[in-house]
Amino acid sequence: MSKPKVGIINVTGYAGVELARLLSQHPEVALVSVTGRSMAGKKLGEVFPHLADVKLTIEAGIGEVDLACSAMPHKESAREVVPLINQGIKVVDISADFRLRDTSEYPSWYGFDHPAPQLLEKAVYGLPELYRQEVATAQLVANPGCYPTGAILALAPAVKSGIIEPEIVIDSKSGLSGAGRTLNLHTHYTEANEDASAYALDGHRHLPEIIQELGLLRPELPPSITFAPHLVPMTRGILTTAYAPLASGKIAADKKGRQELLHLYREFYQDEPFVRVVEHPPHTKHTWGNNTCFVHPTIDLRTGRLIAISAIDNLVKGAAGQAIQNMNLMLGLPEATGLGALAIYP
Repeated sequence: MSKPKVGIINVTGYAGVELARLLSQHPEVALVSVTGRSMAGKKLGEVFPHLADVKLTIEAGIGEVDLACSAMPHKESAREVVPLINQGIKVVDISADFRLRDTSEYPSWYGFDHPAPQLLEKAVYGLPELYRQEVATAQLVANPGCYPTGAILALAPAVKSGIIEPEIVIDSKSGLSGAGRTLNLHTHYTEANEDASAYALDGHRHLPEIIQELGLLRPELPPSITFAPHLVPMTRGILTTAYAPLASGKIAADKKGRQELLHLYREFYQDEPFVRVVEHPPHTKHTWGNNTCFVHPTIDLRTGRLIAISAIDNLVKGAAGQAIQNMNLMLGLPEATGLGALAIYP
């Protein structure tokens, strides 16, 4: 029986090249096509020497595939995805173009009117920990953003169980690869090295996605979220620390409560192959190059607040690895196939 044929749209960005690295080693699919308009006609190994063993030429258009992963920027991705959906091809879209359910959000957060609003209802939000069954039967999966992945996984058990009040503060620190390969003064080495900075304090594009998904976990009490993203001088990784007041009478703000909280989180994620609930705050280095999200929940005993910390690799669980996790489900493969690599340390 032949392997499913998979293609990558826009292999030349960080998410696209990470997809190529992971898919080239996947035992149950065949990577048969990669596109990149600026590099069309070149061998993949010419552009990325570490992929020299992947004998593919970068093309201008996707070939004949069973499933495509689109790593195009927002707005441009939808234009590539719609024709594929019309042809009956399965798609995992890594851009933001199908993540938001409300069409009116796109002009305000992304600066364009959505070209295919009819597909927003069809698209499944690709966080398998929350939507595994829906992903498995979907034709179009919207891969979550990197910041939302870390934030939602850090908070989902607490929000779902109702142990916290809706006033949530999320502080996330990201490596520079999250900004993509396009040249940018803020990610220039001499600007970013030995520096840390907050940005988008009036509203990051990933905020409506976080609000949407946490709100769906507890519709009767919509969250009020302050999100503060930061750039830090490392290549990969996102460390998220989320804070929220404990709801009265739900869980004790003492050492016993801490153990109850840990049990609640472990029970929520007990069958998840890529979430580890840990007893100590995780490091981004613990996730470098693999698809694991580490989560550490605790209680500030002085203030009665939840503190939930998560760590992911923004290019793997935050992008390409999660796309492959979704692809596996969509193709009926074991979810963890091709994603067993351990983190690189140090």
